[in-house]
Amino acid sequence: MDIVLVAFFAMFVLISSAGLLVFHRKAMLDRLSAAVAAKSPTKDSVRRFLEFRSKTSVEKIVGPFERVLPKSPEEVSVIQKRLLRAGYRRRSDLNIFYGSKVLTPLVLIVLATVTGAYHYGPLFVYGIAGGLGFLLPDFWLGKLIAARQLNIRLGLPEALDLFVVCVEAGLGVDQAMLRVADELRLSQPAISREFRMVNLEQRAGRPRAEAWKNLAERTGVDSVRALVNAVNQADSFGTSVSKILRVYSDTLRMQRRQQAEEEAAKTTVKLVFPLVLFIFPALFVVVLGPSAIVMMEAFEKHLSN
Repeated sequence: MDIVLVAFFAMFVLISSAGLLVFHRKAMLDRLSAAVAAKSPTKDSVRRFLEFRSKTSVEKIVGPFERVLPKSPEEVSVIQKRLLRAGYRRRSDLNIFYGSKVLTPLVLIVLATVTGAYHYGPLFVYGIAGGLGFLLPDFWLGKLIAARQLNIRLGLPEALDLFVVCVEAGLGVDQAMLRVADELRLSQPAISREFRMVNLEQRAGRPRAEAWKNLAERTGVDSVRALVNAVNQADSFGTSVSKILRVYSDTLRMQRRQQAEEEAAKTTVKLVFPLVLFIFPALFVVVLGPSAIVMMEAFEKHLSN
């Protein structure tokens, strides 16, 4: 009797387990797939985290030095505008910039002391190290601004083409701008960020014309400023934005082609100095060298006779 009860209980457990596996199989598979395919941090989130950590660490190192440097409100506004054009919008970026203008001369002075370069003239070497270190952050920021403006200038026709496609597909100007920003997030990150900033300003309550003017001021690119004027005029007069954008995109491409032709035409003049300084002397040596050697040998024989 006990064996029958144990066998019945075992059969009941097996049948219940089979039923649970059959009826709850989908839920189990969903839980397993969710556990296996759990979303790991994306590359963008990792990159942003690393950038945030690096900026915070740099700010902790350089931040105390920025209090040493005296600065006026006018100078701060100019530096903030330059940082905006370089793509830096945080308050910590301004502190890092001013701290680097103090820390870089100190580092160069320490290097001049450690390497013994001050033996060539302490006043001269330390003066050059201090002045160069004070100006290096400005040069570095200028290089960043020029590189970012070049990227915006080169990527603007592509952005305008996508803009035209989105507007002609039925999207509004604001929705089209946001879609273009999403599409160009990887290929043109500078334009994508600026378009997102325009969209955020409009959501915050600023008029569209003012938000577009702020875009022109942040970038400092002439083509963007002309685009802003064209879009604002289209809004004022009620003309088609897609036609204006298409015409302006073709105009930008024609300007780039003309600039390329202009640079190609300048190469003939720019090649004169390398030819005169490096190639012509080598040609003279190759062509006239053997003749000069023969003439010297002939003169030596004549003098010896």
